[in-house]
Amino acid sequence: MRHVSRRGVLGLGAGAVTALGLAGCGTAVRDRQHEPGGAAGAGSGNGDAGSGSPGAPEVKPLGDGSTADTGAQPKQPGKPRPLEPGETPPQFVVFSWDGAGDVGNGLFERFLKASEDHGAHMTFFLSGLYLLPESKKRLYQPPNNAPGASDIGYLTDDHIRTTLKNLRRAWLDGHEIGTHFNGHFCGEGSGSVAHWTPKQWRSEIDQAKSFVREWRTNTGWTDLDPLPFDYDRELVGGRTPCLLGQENLLPTARELGWRYDASSPGGLQVWPDRKQGVWDLPLQAVPFPGRSFEVLSMDYNMLANQSLNSTKAPPANYPAWREQAAGAYIAGFRRAYETNRAPFFIGNHFEEWNGGIYMDAVEEALQHIARERDTGADVRMVSFRQFTDWLDVQREDVLTRLRSLGVGQEPAGGWKRFLAATGTRTATGEKAA
Repeated sequence: MRHVSRRGVLGLGAGAVTALGLAGCGTAVRDRQHEPGGAAGAGSGNGDAGSGSPGAPEVKPLGDGSTADTGAQPKQPGKPRPLEPGETPPQFVVFSWDGAGDVGNGLFERFLKASEDHGAHMTFFLSGLYLLPESKKRLYQPPNNAPGASDIGYLTDDHIRTTLKNLRRAWLDGHEIGTHFNGHFCGEGSGSVAHWTPKQWRSEIDQAKSFVREWRTNTGWTDLDPLPFDYDRELVGGRTPCLLGQENLLPTARELGWRYDASSPGGLQVWPDRKQGVWDLPLQAVPFPGRSFEVLSMDYNMLANQSLNSTKAPPANYPAWREQAAGAYIAGFRRAYETNRAPFFIGNHFEEWNGGIYMDAVEEALQHIARERDTGADVRMVSFRQFTDWLDVQREDVLTRLRSLGVGQEPAGGWKRFLAATGTRTATGEKAA
């Protein structure tokens, strides 16, 4: 289920052999809008741009009725625009969740409510198997593994139903539904996602989408509303299990028209670039309070360094570890905001490891960042898709200039001087307005 790599293996630098990196799996915006729009980003949209006339949207069932085209996603920012010459870039923060299934611990609902309370949009990387009943598990044909095999458990029928409910709410609240693929194979053998070919990744993605588009057929349920989106259009990015296999995934992602991938291990707090034509948005190394090394910005990486992968360590350690984990997220945010304004990416799972301290830590970080924004800081808590929307309209020379700033490096002479030059083309190669 989980794969641990040492920090050096992940490319985060030498001299920190005890720092561990991993990507495991997981077993409505408030009235006062805080959208990722505004002066430097997406315009002054009212949060419901493109939602059409008042009242319920028109529902056009797709396929067997598991999903439906309900029009433009509600609670989205206005259209993004390029930075003006000399303008300070906003501080983007993306909270993301691997697995995004409900296992009865209330965490999916907790963070939907927290995002609503604090004006945040998030990305939920859904594991497709979480919508497939275990009784139908042989419908899953994982590459290099037996039919129905999975390194994560199948959900109970009741939990599939609540997962559908939460996914429906998440999308209507403006969040993004990405993919965490299916069986989460992270072992060392040929069955591991680390060894899959581009063709095998295509099979895995096609199956993940089919489990979303055909949950009604696979469950036989007729008493639930469809998911209110066309998953072929919605799905524009994902995160691989354990941050493995990106090199062979990317050709398939590009072929499918994906706009980003969040699977790269060992990222730094710098402005992103593309890999094979796809935006590369990795987890990042952030300061780890009280330690001489940095840690990847994900809950399980905190756990791996604090309790050596044990998810049930002695409770006496929990208060200090909770404070350390929250402090790491906050330190990562502050370092970016006060220096190069690199986007800050945080990954999590709906788990209660070590008494749930990592869920408390990420919520504390969310609250801290929201308070900073509410005091006037230009902070945007967005989904990966919304951040990619912003990247795609920026001038290429501006992005190149931003990427020249290292971790914790302030712009020479301040932002007005640093970004004074005006470019001529956007990141997608189009003439800037």
